Amino acid sequence: MIRVIVSACLLGSPVRPDGGDKKLEHPVLRRWLEEGRIVSACPEMLGGLPAPRPPAEIRAGRVVTRDGEDVTRAFEEGARATAALADADRIRVAVLKEGSPSCGSSLVHDGTFRGTKIPGEGVTAALLRGRGIAVFSEDELEAAERYVAGLEHEQE
Repeated sequence: MIRVIVSACLLGSPVRPDGGDKKLEHPVLRRWLEEGRIVSACPEMLGGLPAPRPPAEIRAGRVVTRDGEDVTRAFEEGARATAALADADRIRVAVLKEGSPSCGSSLVHDGTFRGTKIPGEGVTAALLRGRGIAVFSEDELEAAERYVAGLEHEQE
């Protein structure tokens, strides 16, 4: 069975900077949960950051809080820990929270803390992609499902 890493916040875990979640009710996620495919991960928490915590954005290649604290190291540690989970289960697919400085797969906030998103990818998304893992956002669940089905077909 093909396993999938999914951002913990999308599964209802209270791991976001505000201490909340971004639980997504979607038939693909429900089915994957029932099938035991999902490995839940929050890179920020795996990197040692608490919830709640100050929001962070990528600015000039670093991850910083609104007050200017550089939290890049924690984000990098969380990315490595997430990659280690993928390695342990030979995971080749991830569904990550768009816009996050860790998990954004095609958009991240612009570093001004004004809510503006720009093309880019988060620290974890970039590391996973660099290791050959297909990364999808929560808006691409149908594409992720097709990708997983294709991988399973290859295994037959």
